[in-house]
Amino acid sequence: MADHGNTPSAVSISAQGWSWRHAGRKTPAVRNIELTVAPGERVLLLGASGSGKSTLLHGLAGVLGDDGQGEQHGSLTLDGRPPGEVRGRAGLVLQDPDSQIVLARVGDEVAFGAENQAVPRDQIWERVRRALDDVGLEVPLDRSTSALSGGQKQRLALAAVLAMQPGLLLLDEPTANLDPAGVLEVRDAVGRVLDRTGATLVVVEHRVAVWADVVDRVVVLAADGGILADGPPDTVLTNASTRARLAAAGVWIPGHQPPVPTQLPSPGEELLTSSGLSVARAKRGPAVLDGVDVTLNAGSSLGIVGPNGGGKSTLALTLAGLLPVRGGQVEASPALSRGAGSSPHAWKSAQLVSRIGTVFQEPEHQFLTNRVIDELEFGPRRLGGADEAALRRRVDPIAERLRLTSLLQANPFTLSGGEKRRLSVATMLATDPDILVLDEPTFGQDANTWAELVALLAELIQAGGSLLAVTHDQEFTEALGSRLLRVAGGRAEVVVHP
Repeated sequence: MADHGNTPSAVSISAQGWSWRHAGRKTPAVRNIELTVAPGERVLLLGASGSGKSTLLHGLAGVLGDDGQGEQHGSLTLDGRPPGEVRGRAGLVLQDPDSQIVLARVGDEVAFGAENQAVPRDQIWERVRRALDDVGLEVPLDRSTSALSGGQKQRLALAAVLAMQPGLLLLDEPTANLDPAGVLEVRDAVGRVLDRTGATLVVVEHRVAVWADVVDRVVVLAADGGILADGPPDTVLTNASTRARLAAAGVWIPGHQPPVPTQLPSPGEELLTSSGLSVARAKRGPAVLDGVDVTLNAGSSLGIVGPNGGGKSTLALTLAGLLPVRGGQVEASPALSRGAGSSPHAWKSAQLVSRIGTVFQEPEHQFLTNRVIDELEFGPRRLGGADEAALRRRVDPIAERLRLTSLLQANPFTLSGGEKRRLSVATMLATDPDILVLDEPTFGQDANTWAELVALLAELIQAGGSLLAVTHDQEFTEALGSRLLRVAGGRAEVVVHP
């Protein structure tokens, strides 16, 4: 039996001088927000990396301040009540889907929220099937959630929220780790759900063009607090003076591309090769890719591209020495191994980090300390051989370039999604590896931080380093002159050469 008539009414939002400061931070994550959103409005929330977009979404979802770890000023309400008093009215999809997946099977995960709302059982499973269809996640209901790729987990997290049929849908970079077809699929799915339910939408994305035709309002947060711009998409994104202010703030404006490097070296000596390589996500699991032949050269970049769930991250982790090969071989050249042996998977961790550095898809998975500065210094200190002056010369410029200097005393887990990503890249750059392996390196970046990150990685290539990136960001691979290794249907093939 359909339950369309039980869909909650759309939620209104009011923020009056609202600010939030995380405990241990000197400055607020978001400040002086004056905002009113009518029931059923669809809002695209923009702003520079670190301007407080995610914090505002968390405030609207009622998940700030449960443990007293923060300070609030002003008011933030849903339908005139504090968000914490009306949980269930808002559904939040986080930047990191791993952080909100709680159950072992796909069907149970999607049903979980609706079950907590005491929705009748027959209606729950109708909602589950419809939500999975909406987001295009075609896997059995008993599939293990841990066996999904990052992009599939992102779809799963969205499906779980859609099945709750909230009156306010809060989406934090919901398409960031999806392949291009998946981006459009999920965007269209959200549009269909909004048409069906009439819910209010607030979506955070850096790439404006994806959502411009779905929303009816664009709100831009200023980096120093307050609202930088607010109005219909056509007005905000086409007015010349407004476009200039948004571009300066790092907002991705349709038709405006940040400057990128133009001179890159020709590939140098071979550093790492695979032949007949088969890879698997688990030691005894099935192979997800077979027969991979690829070479990583000094002074070059390789992008691994293809649809979600195809094995891109598994391949990258295997080449990086973090997963054992399932078949075939991965062999390091003498120039890379430097006496450590030809198999990266057999190297000790200290040997690995100075030769092949890896940036995981989820930044939190590699944080080891309670301060940003300690994260940046951890690798170089472990390698040894550098005095304090040399350490400062290595670490400080990277922090400055990636706009982390003002955050050195902050807890890494309190950073925004884009800041966490830049920190995870910076920690590996600080160890100066021969090969840098990155999984979705541009996730959560505004146009300015994207350009700075690309420039830093171009310098690594120019200095003879090798870059391997799992990415859906075509502008990123083009800017770095990357060869492309396309993964699909259990195979991988180099399809483009610079």
